[in-house]
Amino acid sequence: MKQRLIEELTELLGNDRVLTNEPMSRHTTFRIGGPADLFLLPNTVEEIKKIREICIQEQESYFILGNGSNLLVSDSGFRGVIIQTYRNLAQIQVEEDCIRAQAGALLSGIAQAAKAASLTGFEFAAGIPGTLGGAVVMNAGAYGGEMKDVLKEATVLDSEGQIRRIPAGKLAMGYRTSVIKEAGYMVLEAVISLKKGDPDQIRETMKDLTQRRISKQPLEYPSAGSTFKRPEGYFAGKLIMDSGLRGYTHGGAQVSEKHCGFVINTGGATARDVCELMEHVQKTVYEKYNVKLEPEVKFLGDF
Repeated sequence: MKQRLIEELTELLGNDRVLTNEPMSRHTTFRIGGPADLFLLPNTVEEIKKIREICIQEQESYFILGNGSNLLVSDSGFRGVIIQTYRNLAQIQVEEDCIRAQAGALLSGIAQAAKAASLTGFEFAAGIPGTLGGAVVMNAGAYGGEMKDVLKEATVLDSEGQIRRIPAGKLAMGYRTSVIKEAGYMVLEAVISLKKGDPDQIRETMKDLTQRRISKQPLEYPSAGSTFKRPEGYFAGKLIMDSGLRGYTHGGAQVSEKHCGFVINTGGATARDVCELMEHVQKTVYEKYNVKLEPEVKFLGDF
């Protein structure tokens, strides 16, 4: 890591918002990952824009991080700069029937704001353990709802370093993909369009979905949520279960006994444990059903 880069970023953000050799296990829901060379905590969009300019100028790799809910970081960590939007860039604002929120806002927080304003349409996202930025990039969804159903527009930092507001209709949002993902844009904020609803019904729907999550998902263990994408015509969890892999363990990683679509960290799992377990699952399912499982979890670092 170049000393000049560290000095420039420290001058921009101050010592307390530039962390060196920060363990990524502290910043992923998997609780796995080695150290990042630099871990930055910007407070404004302007700071993010400037950080990106400095990284490009110094030819340094960078990665935008929300709350690390869909991420597996390698045991050796990340050689480059992590830019975290979670916490410091998480403002949520209700504007009539819309909610404007920054990329680092938790989906659960947005859902609570919608409930408080008697706005319906975002109940599906209340239990998704991620931030708005990642949800827009990946078109996150659950229980029959997807981000593309409610997204009005996204404000992004494009590959030329320009801030652009893009209507949802131009984002080509599909199953776990979007123009933002394909083009490598950086989500800064988004506007969600909802409808006035019955507050009691909104509360009951959210309560019901929460209970369903608690009863069916291994929330008591660290994980990255659904490990594999849903193959067309199948459910990943059922394929894994029918392949006899319920509870299959490798090192500290395990196919959850509660929901086979989840790989969990039973304690002390390494990224290598998780990767090797995933490879075994993919190989077994392919041999039995001729179906290729694609990872939904993102990988960061040297694998």
